[in-house]
Amino acid sequence: MTRRLLVLLALLPLLVTGTAAAAPAIVGGVAADQPYPFTVSLHTASGKLFCAGALLAPTWVVTAAHCAFGKTPADIALRVGTNDSGQGGEAAKPAEIVINPAFNTQSPAGDIALLRLPAPVTAAPIAVAAAAAPGTATRILGWGQTCPKLNCGAIPTTLQQLDTHIVEGTKCTSVFDGTAELCTDNPGGKSGACFGDSGGPEIVRDGDHWLLAGVTSRPGNNDPECATAPSIYTSVVAYAPWIAEKTKA
Repeated sequence: MTRRLLVLLALLPLLVTGTAAAAPAIVGGVAADQPYPFTVSLHTASGKLFCAGALLAPTWVVTAAHCAFGKTPADIALRVGTNDSGQGGEAAKPAEIVINPAFNTQSPAGDIALLRLPAPVTAAPIAVAAAAAPGTATRILGWGQTCPKLNCGAIPTTLQQLDTHIVEGTKCTSVFDGTAELCTDNPGGKSGACFGDSGGPEIVRDGDHWLLAGVTSRPGNNDPECATAPSIYTSVVAYAPWIAEKTKA
């Protein structure tokens, strides 16, 4: 069930048709209120958005492993540094896909991947946070579905944001690894990431800038309806040593 939900989260935007009814954002959020130059939208070769990511360095993007698993660089097109997934920013294609070795088709562990770009982009990257503990206030970003049920509407082209916070791992009743994942609250019991938000950044405020804490992985309760419980994010903080090893010059 967990693996099937991971795949659905990544592929749902390719299946949704029609026009979205009036809705807030992510699910229960709002349109982005500021530029997020480190955000990256992932598209198929034909241009359909299916996931998101974050720019860690001029030639490296981090996303969820289930967004890139089974794909080749030719299968993915990127748009970097714009709140509009359909225009602006910089278009790029990955030259290499690096899947965390812990990730496989039977377990949700290691749901993190890196995309190496063939040339540097000019957008400003985001640094990785030093820590991300329960109680930390966070913000999630993505272009995913804004209504909670499968095929309930089209996805937005404008980046969405939702303020939330990290909670104790016991709040995530699905398979959860407290050493490498973040359990993130669903404000009001009905807000959170949805289909198409996979790989998108969970960020924390540090003075006048943002730091990256996690990337969107999956629901925290295996419910196919979005935002009915806290969600699980892969902790980029926990994987910082692996990221540093793979991205070193």
